[in-house]
Amino acid sequence: MKKDILSSIENIEIYPIISLLIFVIFFLGMFIWVVRADKNYINRMKGLPFEDETQNDSNYEKV
Repeated sequence: MKKDILSSIENIEIYPIISLLIFVIFFLGMFIWVVRADKNYINRMKGLPFEDETQNDSNYEKV
């Protein structure tokens, strides 16, 4: 039954390709961001869970 329904949809073969492209573009973008990220920012974010109090740091944007 599912096969009949899916085969009746026109141009359904494009959806897996679009999904794969979205997946690859997202993770490629994340990889590029990680490689190009400021190392000081990464080190600051890495230490945040271990800090007792929050400090006002004007070097980084607040979210």
